[in-house]
Amino acid sequence: MRTATIDDRLHILVDAGAIDVHTTSGGRFAPDPDAAFEHWDRLRDWADTLDPARAVPVDRARVGAPVRRPRQVFAVGANYRDHAAEAGFEVPESPVVFGKFPSCLTGPYDPVTLTGTTVDWEVELVVVVGRFARSVAAEDGWAYVAGLTVGQDLSERTVQFDGPIPQLSLAKSCPGFGPLGPALVTPDEFADPDDLRLGCSIEDTTLQDGRTRDMVFPVPELIARLSAHCTLLPGDLIFTGTPAGVGAVRRPPRFLRPGETLVSHVEGIGELRNPMVAPPIRP
Repeated sequence: MRTATIDDRLHILVDAGAIDVHTTSGGRFAPDPDAAFEHWDRLRDWADTLDPARAVPVDRARVGAPVRRPRQVFAVGANYRDHAAEAGFEVPESPVVFGKFPSCLTGPYDPVTLTGTTVDWEVELVVVVGRFARSVAAEDGWAYVAGLTVGQDLSERTVQFDGPIPQLSLAKSCPGFGPLGPALVTPDEFADPDDLRLGCSIEDTTLQDGRTRDMVFPVPELIARLSAHCTLLPGDLIFTGTPAGVGAVRRPPRFLRPGETLVSHVEGIGELRNPMVAPPIRP
């Protein structure tokens, strides 16, 4: 199943376009996309009965983030060996976890206002939790995943390294620093959900190009490790880490600039296209 938020309403995506869930179900399911995770299995069973002829074309300008109000947003640092190496870190023996504040989330095509001259990119596969999870075994991890989407963990590097201890959550939670979308795709839609190509670019310049099989801690292991310490809730997000190619470690460093459009993709899900906007001029 593939879902999307269109005009702030939950839709099922099919080849011909999108089907409004609330209207087509006769009110059985709420229009709010975030409400779907409380009865995700029932929604999937119902979606299998849909007539594709009821679909309407999708206007990209009306597509928003597939999850808008998660209760918890986890993020994992240094979860690709090549990124850990380029940043000068040892490969971690346990996941490096921090939080992104939900107010940073934005849609797949929304503009992002830069906060300065050192905003960096980090394309990520984002997991959406589908059910309550506590002390889950790694071999059962995928059963707790509602779906996968594309994310950017945009990072203000000056804020991140301003002080004796990195300010990860603050640096990565400015308004618009969490683009998501364009679709949420259930794991069964992929031939191998543990091996997806992901990357990002500006115009014709590739910035990152990796595969999720190179994660230090793959998705099921992250579910197990996180749920050993925290209760995961339906609709929670897990930003699973980024491959090599970030701007801060380049020589010279390369950061996002006003007027550029950052294009981010994950195989089988789609792409984000977020224009970068100059910060406001302060008197």
